[in-house]
Amino acid sequence: MKRILTGLTVALILTSCSGSGSDSPIEPQRSANSNANNTALHREYGRMEFPRVSQSPTSIVLIHYAGSELNYASEWDTQKKAQRWSCYELYASNLKNAPGVKRYDSDTNLYPKDPLLADSLQWASDPYWNSGFDHGHICPSADRLNSKEANYQTFFMTNMQPMRHIFNSGVWANMEYMVRTVANNRTLCDTLYVCKGGTIDGGVFNDGNKNVSTTWMTTGKKLLVPRYYFMALLKVKNGTYHAIALWIDHEKYANSKETRLAQFAISIDELERRTGIDFFCNLPDEREAIIESKYDAGMWGLN
Repeated sequence: MKRILTGLTVALILTSCSGSGSDSPIEPQRSANSNANNTALHREYGRMEFPRVSQSPTSIVLIHYAGSELNYASEWDTQKKAQRWSCYELYASNLKNAPGVKRYDSDTNLYPKDPLLADSLQWASDPYWNSGFDHGHICPSADRLNSKEANYQTFFMTNMQPMRHIFNSGVWANMEYMVRTVANNRTLCDTLYVCKGGTIDGGVFNDGNKNVSTTWMTTGKKLLVPRYYFMALLKVKNGTYHAIALWIDHEKYANSKETRLAQFAISIDELERRTGIDFFCNLPDEREAIIESKYDAGMWGLN
């Protein structure tokens, strides 16, 4: 079933089923929360992995289900024809590689159009080809090998951002591997909430020394190339939450296979300042203020 919600933000879903996996922990009872998403628009907006949904009339939230489980969600800017973020959960059952499931491959349709998005709101032809940039997964294929449907959905164009090849297969892949390593460590993590993306909104941030633009370039086919990529991570173990963010300069590390990832770690608060996105907004205010203000790189296995 396709559901279209009216208003400033639109959510499109495949089924009306919802919820985390069976082994994902029960969410804590909500207390005062002044910046939480409006779940009257869509109940899934209240999930922990969701950032605050944009109120821009050009933003659409695409919510993909694989079977009865929410696979991942993306925010798509219809004016820029660019993905702002994808968010999803990692826990024991959806981290398992199901028998016979492997990375989706097709000679004719490797990067399919998102069926939840009207053709007029997406690219008529693939702008990545011959651009010098990879189709960079934001919710990666390797995070979704629990079913063929879940893996296939990660190849939708609305889950892609342009990345230099070595960046994509090198330092970014190393970051993705770290995320799976933490999520798979049952002594550290019951569920990992993930929100990732690239800076498509222009603007500047102060890196402590100077103001830096967050846009790198626009290709000849008008494909926006983010100057920075980010990961916002929130893990819970036995009801205790810890968060960290990773922020990396796409241009500077375009040819990097760097494995020392602690240098890219910042707090969620700092990531919010740089991107203008309110991550993990559904945490109760008193928890959010503490959890997002600090991080411990060693706790996440970063060096």
